[in-house]
Amino acid sequence: MTSQDYINLEDKYGAHNYHPIDVVIDRGEGVWVWDVEGKKYMDFLSAYSAVNQGHCHPKIIAALTEQAQKLTLTSRAFYNSQLGVYEKYITEFFGYDKVLPMNTGVEAVETAFKLARKWAYTVKGIKEYDAKIIFAKENFHGRTMMAVSASTDPDCKEGYGPYLPGIELVPYDDLGALEKALEDKNVAAFIVEPIQGEAGVVVPGEGYLKKAHELCKAKNVLLICDEVQTGLARTGKMLASEHEGVRPDVLILGKALSGGVLPISAVLADDDIMLTIKPGQHGSTFGGNPLAARVAVAALEVLKEEKLAENADKLGKYFREQMQKIVDELEIVTLVRGKGLLNAIVIKPTATGKTAWDVCVELKNNGLLAKPTHGDIIRFAPPLVITKDEIDWAVETIRKVLVKFEAENKPITEKAG
Repeated sequence: MTSQDYINLEDKYGAHNYHPIDVVIDRGEGVWVWDVEGKKYMDFLSAYSAVNQGHCHPKIIAALTEQAQKLTLTSRAFYNSQLGVYEKYITEFFGYDKVLPMNTGVEAVETAFKLARKWAYTVKGIKEYDAKIIFAKENFHGRTMMAVSASTDPDCKEGYGPYLPGIELVPYDDLGALEKALEDKNVAAFIVEPIQGEAGVVVPGEGYLKKAHELCKAKNVLLICDEVQTGLARTGKMLASEHEGVRPDVLILGKALSGGVLPISAVLADDDIMLTIKPGQHGSTFGGNPLAARVAVAALEVLKEEKLAENADKLGKYFREQMQKIVDELEIVTLVRGKGLLNAIVIKPTATGKTAWDVCVELKNNGLLAKPTHGDIIRFAPPLVITKDEIDWAVETIRKVLVKFEAENKPITEKAG
């Protein structure tokens, strides 16, 4: 079968809830993937930062295959020999009393949301059903009804109402608006991404998260950091919140917690918060399964042993320096921004109607895979095992494509100063 055959199958039998770039990936290793015809590409998206350790990392795959041949699932009706080992490892790794294991990132956000409400009623003393949770505008926390109720993205939100009550939105990176919202005594938590990934790698001003945490503490409000995309070495620290020395009251992890092998997510908190949930009040059949527990330990070990946070920090700075030269050279791209190896560029509208999507198609044709977001933004997030030589190849490929794109498509506006 050809790539087009596989595309046709998905189009005919699958729901049309995604719009992929036309490439059919068949295998992967490290930062590279190959399509069904055998063409090689550099993966510059990492499954939205789920493959931080690189495709099919040998240590993670070894843990997966060994455990898969022994025991995969018991449900939480019984104990298993892997879960406690994992729980000890991850809580000590991040410095929390307890972990609640889930599967997908949005399940973990949903868990944190429920945990905040339970804490509000049993610890803070908010009257039942009066608790409010604050979110930042332009957020992306997934696509459950809770997540879309907190969203301001029309594509995610419209057509799914009525929405969940008890949610308040404030502008991102606006401490004044947050401080005002926190005056409400019924606020239980502020759920925020340290860097907004899906919004286009929006990095807040220095000190934002630290000050937000201080404001929350002053009002006995939980700071909940959604680090599903920004955590696990992606931004040059093990957690993006570490850049400002912040230890959130509740930490949400996912994606690279498995190295991209299977869905694994986690919510971490101390006893005074976590133990408000009692047996039977929350759970998941697959959450904490022995296969996931074994894989997650291996995935975390790889991040630490291979110093991937340090690599992301060093090569991320180098990447932005090289990309800034392209920004200075060309009119079609207005800026580069990011932290570590989570970065983005903004593409100007063109007189011919071409967009960031068209740039990504041309990048694919030249052997580099990336995806646009919000129309004019391209996110660049390669696996953290990438080398400087591979970064150099990527930068040259991006430059070549943008030079060609600008020559063929005149930007509508003049280059911003």
